[in-house]
Amino acid sequence: MKQDEPIVDMITRFTDISNGFKGFDQKFTNGELVSKMHRSLSKDWNSLRMLIENTKDVNTYPLEELYGTLLTYKLNNVVTKEKTRKSKEEMKEPPKWQIAFKNDK
Repeated sequence: MKQDEPIVDMITRFTDISNGFKGFDQKFTNGELVSKMHRSLSKDWNSLRMLIENTKDVNTYPLEELYGTLLTYKLNNVVTKEKTRKSKEEMKEPPKWQIAFKNDK
């Protein structure tokens, strides 16, 4: 995986490469493809990689399900980072003071 490459581009590139091997009569099992995809993920994906390795059997894990898991993970990270960024921005804002005046009438 290239640095800062979107996961959709990585999946597309991986699919193109694996389909290119089919043209040379080189076929990979689903387990081999999942394993190769796992190894090609960057360090940013280590937590998800370890989770999948510890909870799923890589040899029987469908490649399409791995794609879905990667996309969902990335989407959740984007949403979480956006919420964190907004909360940090809110913390930087000075507090809004409310002044109450006593009405003597």
